[in-house]
Amino acid sequence: MARINHRHTAVAALAAVSLLALGACSSGAKAGDTGDAAGGSDGDLISIGFAQVGAESGWRTANTKSIKDTLTKENGFDLKFSDAQQKQENQIQAIRSYIAQGVDVIAFSPVVESGWDAVLQEAKAANIPVILTDRAVDTDDDSLYVSFIGSDFVEEGKRAGEWVSENLGTEPINVVELQGTTGAAPTIDRKKGFEEATKGNSNITVIDSQTGNFTRAEGKQVMESFLQAHDDIDLVFAHNDDMGLGALEAIEAAGKVPGKDIKIVTIDGVKDGMTALSEGKFNYIVECNPLLGPDLADIAKKVVAGETVEKRIVTKDEAFDQEGAKAALPDRQY
Repeated sequence: MARINHRHTAVAALAAVSLLALGACSSGAKAGDTGDAAGGSDGDLISIGFAQVGAESGWRTANTKSIKDTLTKENGFDLKFSDAQQKQENQIQAIRSYIAQGVDVIAFSPVVESGWDAVLQEAKAANIPVILTDRAVDTDDDSLYVSFIGSDFVEEGKRAGEWVSENLGTEPINVVELQGTTGAAPTIDRKKGFEEATKGNSNITVIDSQTGNFTRAEGKQVMESFLQAHDDIDLVFAHNDDMGLGALEAIEAAGKVPGKDIKIVTIDGVKDGMTALSEGKFNYIVECNPLLGPDLADIAKKVVAGETVEKRIVTKDEAFDQEGAKAALPDRQY
């Protein structure tokens, strides 16, 4: 598991986990959960409740597969999994269900950054440690979670912006931006990083920016509206590959050539995106590694054993141009 920029923080040893009855709790496991609804560990297995964002993209599908493939009984885990369908209230319901079941560990990738303090306080009161994966939460109390595993989204946006500035910003260009889910950490941070990297280049102008909600369908719809509103688009900056692929479809439907008439820069590096890059339909991709299952398993085991864990684990991400994509595709895991 490749890691960079770790910041070491000690956490308290895990106290004994007990069942907690909450008035706001669901009376049973949320629809879509796997595992024993009675809760708790199965023998020596570590019971872990994972509340996933949804299945909105190829990246998320790969992320879910990594978690399910790693947190198996053979590896010492009893996984209870829920799909929030991109709704915060569903994640909060799932987390409260895991608290009521008395799991050993709760992990989740938050739909949005804010609004988590109350439910995380409930987990803390039940002595159930929380691990954040992929996305952070906005809280003044970082004792509400023991570790955060994921990419540096600001850095991803910066790398995309730096490539655009150095390779395309040598002459005036008009950029449209396909943002991710409003309020989500990668949306906020990737936008910030891209703006920081391009603000000193007067040749780069962002002429429109709207959310495509990280999905291919909405990316296509928003790009269609961009094309109707603007006849001078030079570049699409998409916060993930799926929205970029939707934009690609809209560009082709408009009779233009993606990668040439309108260039496309994205973030993620899933197989469909890398294929588009290898074919010259995308121009550059900054990777966001979805294979977080092994890191999550490692941290969960340490936390349950009462060991010290790192507060922030930053995964290592690459970046690809067309030739890099061609070289990487044959061995690509996602």
